[in-house]
Amino acid sequence: MENEVVSKNFIEQEIDKDLAEGVYDRVCTRFPPEPNGYLHIGHAKSILLNYGLAQKYHGTFNMRFDDTNPTKEKVEFVDSIMEDIRWLGADWEDRLYFASDYFDQMYDCAVRLIEKGKAYVCDLSAEEIRAYRGTLTEAGKDSPYRDRTVEENLRLFEEMRSGAYQDGEKVLRAKIDMASPNINMRDPVIYRVAHMSHHRTGDKWCIYPMYDFAHPIEDAIEGITHSICTLEFEDHRPLYDWVVRECEFENPPRQIEFAKLYLTNVVTGKRYIKKLVEDGIVDGWDDPRLVSIAALRRRGFTPESIKMFIDMCGVSKAQSSVDYAMLEYCIREDLKMKKARMMAVLDPIKLIIDNYPEGETEYLEVPNNLENEALGTRKVPFCRELYIEREDFMEEPPKKYFRLFPGNEVRLMSAYFVKCESFVKDENGNVTEVHCTYDPETRSGSGFSGRKVKGTIHWVAAPYAKKAEVRLYENLVDEEKGVYNKEDGSLNLNPDSLKVLKNCFVEPGFSEAKAYDSFQFVRTGYFCIDAKDSAPDALVFNRIVSLKSSFKLPK
Repeated sequence: MENEVVSKNFIEQEIDKDLAEGVYDRVCTRFPPEPNGYLHIGHAKSILLNYGLAQKYHGTFNMRFDDTNPTKEKVEFVDSIMEDIRWLGADWEDRLYFASDYFDQMYDCAVRLIEKGKAYVCDLSAEEIRAYRGTLTEAGKDSPYRDRTVEENLRLFEEMRSGAYQDGEKVLRAKIDMASPNINMRDPVIYRVAHMSHHRTGDKWCIYPMYDFAHPIEDAIEGITHSICTLEFEDHRPLYDWVVRECEFENPPRQIEFAKLYLTNVVTGKRYIKKLVEDGIVDGWDDPRLVSIAALRRRGFTPESIKMFIDMCGVSKAQSSVDYAMLEYCIREDLKMKKARMMAVLDPIKLIIDNYPEGETEYLEVPNNLENEALGTRKVPFCRELYIEREDFMEEPPKKYFRLFPGNEVRLMSAYFVKCESFVKDENGNVTEVHCTYDPETRSGSGFSGRKVKGTIHWVAAPYAKKAEVRLYENLVDEEKGVYNKEDGSLNLNPDSLKVLKNCFVEPGFSEAKAYDSFQFVRTGYFCIDAKDSAPDALVFNRIVSLKSSFKLPK
């Protein structure tokens, strides 16, 4: 039997090489978000990649918050991030860490660098530091404070810690190379003064480490072997390596970069989403028009659909954008065999069967999913008065219109043939009732083999129908204009991104539905019970996705 050929991405190939050469004897990965906002679909790629690598190599996975900037961090974001990651299926067991757990060790590392002559306290302002840094084509110039003695630097750094200086008055900088072709190596700031209360350490600290200094130390302390991050950190890798080397960590971690996940015509920038929330354009970070993980969950996406999407995108070094239609394809593929196909009428008109016995109700056996018999059947009430979609009746139909019109006969789904006899209009000319007769011999499943009809329409029994609100979501962005306005950088918003239908009716089987439960509304799309606004006596459904897809799998 031939050995199965397993295709591996470039990160897996690098890990295989490290293990084969004995660089590491195990694999430990991590996902290290900053708790300054909600996670979005791009973060899902990093979560699933890091967790998946730990699983594949029978290693360990750490969940760690990089909470080194108290000016932007909130417990709300910590809680939402943990909920999102658990929902995606990543399990960190008892391996939950915070960068703030290591503030003492980071301080000790900074002192060690000062003692080695590798760091100094600088009095330049942020603007002056930028001016001294140079450009991509011109070397930077040394700070006038670069040659302070070790003793003076130790004293000043301790004074920074004790609160002797105001924010921005002094910083600690690594002493590397102001002529380096990599600007990140031109004496980067590694500590700054910030008189801010931290959500975990309170007022213990008034100096905080910079991300580029803290992150490699966190990885090294935790024994991370492969620090998997996105491509914007590629230029920061020399600094990452410098920190773990100069701080003298044994078996230092290795940073490997991959391309970010970019979706076309979506808003992912935190400052833009924050403004949308503050301006009331969306109803929170979990508004179903956004692509935060919380928003996708609320809209009705599943962890399985997101994993399928991430797998289809693959892992590479090449930056590229993915069409949002591919994400929609994945949720359709995931739901189509799992979910019951229920009847819901979104724009109702009354259909009255004049020859059906008044006051009588029968219960019809309706398959839950014709493509998956394992989902079984349900009993649906049928009676004289029904609701149907307004678009399923026309007074003067065009050619090839096979639904109801005067004199035409259709099948009511899983029920009977009905023939349109007449209709009623209101004073504005709107049709309010369609009157039909039914043929009791044509009950679905009865084996009737007489005349044929070309149209089948769905319905809901009026006396038993549950009233519902249905929210139809479209892209938040005007796809023709693109996400950002080229003139002022503002968002090109789609004014029709949300349509709310208040007068909808669904079959009574929805009575037991809970938050996040999803269904297919026959002929309409996939819908989910809204987790924020729906109640048992006031159902609210979010459209996850329509039935038709514009996405085509590559050949």
